[in-house]
This record gives sequence, C-alpha cells and structure tokens, in this order.
Amino acid sequence: MVDGSGRGRPRSESARAAVLHAVDDLLVEVGYAALTMKGIAERAGVGRQTVYRWWSNKAEVLYEASAIDARQELSVPGSDDPRKGIKAYLDALVAFLSRSHAGAAYRALLGEAQHDADVAALLASRDILGESAAEVVEAARKSSGTALSLEQATALLIGPPFFHILSGRGADTIDTGQLAEQFMRTLNHPGT
Repeated sequence: MVDGSGRGRPRSESARAAVLHAVDDLLVEVGYAALTMKGIAERAGVGRQTVYRWWSNKAEVLYEASAIDARQELSVPGSDDPRKGIKAYLDALVAFLSRSHAGAAYRALLGEAQHDADVAALLASRDILGESAAEVVEAARKSSGTALSLEQATALLIGPPFFHILSGRGADTIDTGQLAEQFMRTLNHPGT
C-alpha cells in the first residue's frame, strides 16, 4: 500500500487521532521525562512506526495535541461587550493552564524548552495562546481605540495569569474579573 506521495502505507487518520488523544493523558500520568514514543504508541494502540510517520519526537506529538485542544478549550463565544469577552477568555485560559491535560502538556513543553533548543524552536513556530486570544483582544482594541498593537495587547492580557500559574501559585487566587477590568483600563489609557 502507498500513501499519496507513492511511498509506504497510507496514513490512518483514526490512528493519528488515537495518538493525539493518548499523549497528554499519558503525560499527566507519567510526566514529561518518562514519556516515550513507545509509551505513546502503546497507549494509543498503534505501532511505534505509526507514531514516527507523523512526528519525529514526543515534543512534536505533545505540541500538536496541545495546540488542537487549546483551540477548542480556549474558544469563547462572541460578545457585544468586550469586557465580557475578555473575562470569558481569561476564565478559559486559567482553566486551560491550571486544570486541563492539554494545558499540562503545554506547561511541560515550556519547561523543556528552557534547556532544549529544538523544543524552544517548536514552541516559537506558533503562538498557541496568542492565536486563541486574537479575536477577543482585537474586539477590545477596536472598542477602546488603543494604539497598542495586537501583540502588545495580547501580552498584557495573557501575561498576568500565565506568570501567576507558571510560577507555581494556585489558580484559585486569580480574579479574572479584576484582570479583565485592569486590561480594559490599560487599553483605554496605556500611558497610565
């Protein structure tokens, strides 16, 4: 059997999905250091060669699974009130970073990136959190008329809960309503 390129077996989307569903759950159970391509394959019920058809290493598998889950978990309904949209996004972000298996995967990759240049490059290739926040941040920017760029405003929104959670503090002490108000004030008066 050959795939579309004329080489090897065709890729099974069901096997790919099984791997992506298995990897972040396995990470939560065993931790990043003990996570292996063999373990991922076994958890997914596929052969190691199947995993290696799509990904070169465990970081790539974990990153893709985290990105897919982040897109779903960080999607918030649109709102006519930018403050409500910002608060809904912050609630989703805090849940993602502190309680989600996909968030645990993302945090593990961030930690690994501190001493693995390949993982750092993988994370730098795409801004998962920035992409997820773009719609609510853009709505807030438009309503405020701020001169801050999308990137600057996104950093102001994501930075506080991100730092809080990644520095080991409990997510229960994060007041997303207060953060949303502070964010909107900063957009309206960036120099103060």
